[in-house]
Amino acid sequence: MLYKLTWHGPRTTVESTATFFSEGLGAAPATVGIQKIDKKVADEAAGAWSAEVYLEEKPQIDDLEAALRLFDHDWAGIDPVLEEVPQKDWVAHSLAGLGIVETGRFILFGSHDADKVPDREGAIPIQIEANQAFGTGHHPTTEGCLTLLDRFAGFAPKNILDLGCGSAVLAIAAAKLWDRTVLATDIDEPSIDIAIENASLNGVSEKIEAVVADGFDHPKIAAAEPFDFVFANILAGPLKEFAPLMSEHVKKNGRVMLAGLMAEQEDSVIKAYSDNGFRVLNRLDHETWPVLLLVRQ
Repeated sequence: MLYKLTWHGPRTTVESTATFFSEGLGAAPATVGIQKIDKKVADEAAGAWSAEVYLEEKPQIDDLEAALRLFDHDWAGIDPVLEEVPQKDWVAHSLAGLGIVETGRFILFGSHDADKVPDREGAIPIQIEANQAFGTGHHPTTEGCLTLLDRFAGFAPKNILDLGCGSAVLAIAAAKLWDRTVLATDIDEPSIDIAIENASLNGVSEKIEAVVADGFDHPKIAAAEPFDFVFANILAGPLKEFAPLMSEHVKKNGRVMLAGLMAEQEDSVIKAYSDNGFRVLNRLDHETWPVLLLVRQ
């Protein structure tokens, strides 16, 4: 059984709630997502945004909201809606709702849509199943990374790191696109298990080495550095925290693709990286989830 918590509120409250769970400060979530419900209203309107959190254990609402207030003193408490969701039915529902994603030459699909994948010359199909690891390709950050990756496909790096790989969509895309070996890391052990499964599913097991690592702290990373391409589709806070380490682990003229930051966080993320020797090479514009491509000078 899963438990679904839904908050409806202004953007700041919804983002604070999502960050609280995404950073593992509350009960461990099965998944966290936010979206703007009505694009016609201001971000700070009472019901403009929603946050959905799936939990494996039934939460104590009062304790949870107290923890949220400690996490963010400006958090404006809005009572969540709590629902019980049968886990099997939820997964089936998720699969049914995930269609094919086509971005550039990449085509992402689940097994339920395998018969609908277009046979297009030059296309790169990637099969990803809905599960607890982030990254089916349906979130704007993952789709945006693939779109920007397609634009810069002519630059074929030799040494690639997917930092915070989730389900390994980006690692698989790079392995298929460039015929390169990719080191994929994540702090979450179940995500690494799923990443390994997905690499096998897509016939690139020999090209992807997936390990559990906290940031850059792993012998495999130390042995492989310096990198000339790094994916980091995580959150703005960790992205800024990793900026000095990114400079240490990326070679001169190496590229870094950053995602997971929100539009209003973009300037602070760019500053953190420019202070550490990077400049913006290109960006993918999005009203909520921009993607940045940087180069180390």
